[in-house]
Amino acid sequence: MLKPRLSWLLAFVPASLLARLLSGPDLLVFVTAAAAILPLAGYIGRSTDDLARRMGPRVGGLLNATFGNVTELIIAIFLILDDQLDVVKASLTGSILGNLLLVLGISFLAGGVRHHEQRFNAQSAGIHATSLALAVTGLLMPALFVLTTGRHDFLAREVVSGTVAAVLMTLYVAALLFTQVTHEHLFRSPTQAERPEWSTRKAVGILVAATVLVALESEILVSALEPALKDLGLSKFFVGLILVPIIGNAAEHSSAVMFALKDKVDVTLEIAIGSSTQIALFVAPALVFLSLAVGHPMDFVFSTFEVAAVGLSTFIVALISLDGRTNWLEGAQLTGAYVIMAISFFFVRAI
Repeated sequence: MLKPRLSWLLAFVPASLLARLLSGPDLLVFVTAAAAILPLAGYIGRSTDDLARRMGPRVGGLLNATFGNVTELIIAIFLILDDQLDVVKASLTGSILGNLLLVLGISFLAGGVRHHEQRFNAQSAGIHATSLALAVTGLLMPALFVLTTGRHDFLAREVVSGTVAAVLMTLYVAALLFTQVTHEHLFRSPTQAERPEWSTRKAVGILVAATVLVALESEILVSALEPALKDLGLSKFFVGLILVPIIGNAAEHSSAVMFALKDKVDVTLEIAIGSSTQIALFVAPALVFLSLAVGHPMDFVFSTFEVAAVGLSTFIVALISLDGRTNWLEGAQLTGAYVIMAISFFFVRAI
C-alpha cells in the first residue's frame, strides 16, 4: 500500500476538482491537478505490481511494460487534443533524460553511499542500451531529413515520421519477445518472488479507478497549462521537458531509488532504462499515429538539442553498463549531467 506521506496527496483530487468548478486561479488549478496526479500514479504502479506478482515473470513483465508509463501517456494524449505538440515532444525527451540520468543517477548515488559498490547484469543493461541507440537513430534521421533536404512540406514529414514510428514499434514488440520469451533467462532477477498483498479484485479496481482519475486530472492540468505558465514565467518547452515527466513518473522514480537502497540494482535498471526504452520505441511512435487519428498530426522531427541530449545520455549509460558495477560517484556524475542539460534547455528557447 502507498506510504502515508504520499497518500495524503489524494486530498488534492477533490481540491483540484473544486478549483476547476469554481473557476479558481489557473495557477491554483494547475498546481492542485499536478499534486493530485502524483499519488494516483503511485496507485497505478502499486496495483500493476501486485497483479504482476500473480501472473509470473513473463506476463507480469509485459503488464508492467504496458502500464509503466500510462500516466504520462494520458497526459500526452490530452496535450495532443489541445494541440500542444511541442510540449508533447519535450515531455517525451524529458522522460527519457529523466529516467536515464536523474533517476539512475540518484539511485546509484543513494545505493552507492549505503552499499559502497553494487553489481548488476551488464548483459541485460547492454541490451537496453542497444535498444536506446536504435531509438536515437529513429529520432536523428527525421531531423536530419528536414535539416539537410530543407523539405518542410507536411506530406514528406509525415511519411518519414510514420515509417520511422512503425519500424520502432515493430522492433519494440521484437524486444518484448526477446526479453519475455526467447531469452527471458537473461532478465531474471536473483531475488525471491514476492507474494501479492491485495486480492485480484482489489488490485484491478484500484487500477481502473486510478486510471480514470488520472485521465480527469490530466484534462484539468492541460486546460490550465498555458495561463499558469504565464503566471510562472516559464516556457512550455521547459515545463514539458522537466515538470510533466516528473509528475507522470514520480512514483516510478521513487521505486527505482528504493530498490537501489535495497541493493536490487537490476530492478532499478529495469525501471529506469526499461521505461526509457518503452517511451522511445513505443509511446512516442504510438502518439504519432494517435495524433493523426485525432486530427492534430505530430511528426517525429525533434530539435537538434533534443536529439543530441538523448544521444549523449544513451552513450553515458552504455559506458556505465559495460562493467556491471556502479558506485556513488557514477550516480553523482549522471545527476550532474542531468543538471547541465536541464539548465541548458531552460535557456535554449521559449515556445
